[in-house]
Amino acid sequence: MVFNPLKSDRESMSSVDTAWLRMERPTNLMMITGVMIFDDKLAYRKVQKVIRDRFLRFARFRQRAGRDTTSAFWEEDPNFDLDAHVLRVALPGKADKDALQAYASELASTPLDPWKPMWQFHLVENYLGGSAMVVRIHHSYADGIALIQVLMAMTETAEGKSPLPEKPKKRAGSGSGDGGAVRLVKHGLNLGARLWNNSLHIVQDPKVATSMVKTGVDLAAELAKLALLTDDPPTPFKGSLGARKQVAWAEPLPLEEVRTIGKALGCTINDVLLASAAGALHSYLGEQGEALDGLVLRAAVPVNLRPLESAASLGNQFGLVLLDLPVGISNPLERLYKVHENMNRLKSSRQPVATYLLLGALGLGPAQLQETALNILSEKSTLVMTNVPGPRQPLYFAGKEIVQQMFWVPSSGSIGLGISILSYDGRVQFGLIADRKCVPEPGEIIKRFRGEFEKLLLTTLMAPWEERPNAQDVEAHLDFHCSLLG
Repeated sequence: MVFNPLKSDRESMSSVDTAWLRMERPTNLMMITGVMIFDDKLAYRKVQKVIRDRFLRFARFRQRAGRDTTSAFWEEDPNFDLDAHVLRVALPGKADKDALQAYASELASTPLDPWKPMWQFHLVENYLGGSAMVVRIHHSYADGIALIQVLMAMTETAEGKSPLPEKPKKRAGSGSGDGGAVRLVKHGLNLGARLWNNSLHIVQDPKVATSMVKTGVDLAAELAKLALLTDDPPTPFKGSLGARKQVAWAEPLPLEEVRTIGKALGCTINDVLLASAAGALHSYLGEQGEALDGLVLRAAVPVNLRPLESAASLGNQFGLVLLDLPVGISNPLERLYKVHENMNRLKSSRQPVATYLLLGALGLGPAQLQETALNILSEKSTLVMTNVPGPRQPLYFAGKEIVQQMFWVPSSGSIGLGISILSYDGRVQFGLIADRKCVPEPGEIIKRFRGEFEKLLLTTLMAPWEERPNAQDVEAHLDFHCSLLG
């Protein structure tokens, strides 16, 4: 939305946030959509008070996003009205999970009003005898890690305390506490300016020149690798998209069971969850009659680049890695080990920094260049997959316990599928958002996730293994146990 360019009460938008603002398309809205479920009924006025006192203390949420002919910016909404952002809803019929999923899907398909700050809370007052909240926030405001921090700032523990940890104190000589990736981002963002402004100094100091050139070469090499990747194979998950999105979620898994599987099989919690998701896609595509032999689908996985001391700040500070998901492997253990191998290969990758800097550069350039570049990159992957560690203890919002929560992030280009994994209060939530033209019934994928997870759980229960179990032996054991059950 273009606003009056003569106004001066503006705050410049970062180039990365600008890129997310310009990425909006009718077929892929750049919203993060979340759902919180409560066993008890929330009071609307208490909800408003929490949002007024705790959410709006982040000044950004009183601002709307604007664009002129050269840049994007934030400006205060002169007609801000909390009632336009906190809405009361009653679901029709049984007001059950199907009804809530349908309502959340409708909201995920409906753009936010660009003339107002782009966020909304929809209080569902009649969900299964309790309440639910559907939250929509435009991605230009913040990424998933930042929004988890915002949520925690709006909640309390059972003892009435803030769930946010105290800010770590810096030890003498410890520096900023930034990780290597964060330092690289900071170095990379200033690379061009330093090369220009310090050209004489660079000539005089070969060490400085070598360091800066190496950083630039490394990042350029990562971008070249991305550009040279082959396009992902055609599947029902990609193609011509429509405006209608559908969300769905599974019942949560016990986090302790996930941890036990990972420990027993020599993998991480993340490996177990990603392998279960790949198994669900394998099962779904197989039932659709798709060719599975050797099928590998790339997932764009966000990687947090935010330093610890900036965890509660808004904005977008993440990059992407492209993870090879071995969807074509039918053996669950072999699939898990392949995911583990692929994840380890990415741990030293500079892809996250390279993609972050690329997005920032595109946000500064012409919109058409950004669209072309993102379309090219979106052809390299089939889905977006997020895995966010949430609060470990139960949280209370407006005095009521959040018993379940999940979220979905947007995709771009021709990507029609997003998978989200969120841990909360000792459980793991698996959710999915899909374009209706690509996946008419997302529940058909959702229902397969637990089954794939339980195959890995059964593998673990067949332990103790004298050594790391062989995938073929495990498959034989699984077939035997399934024959006994069936």
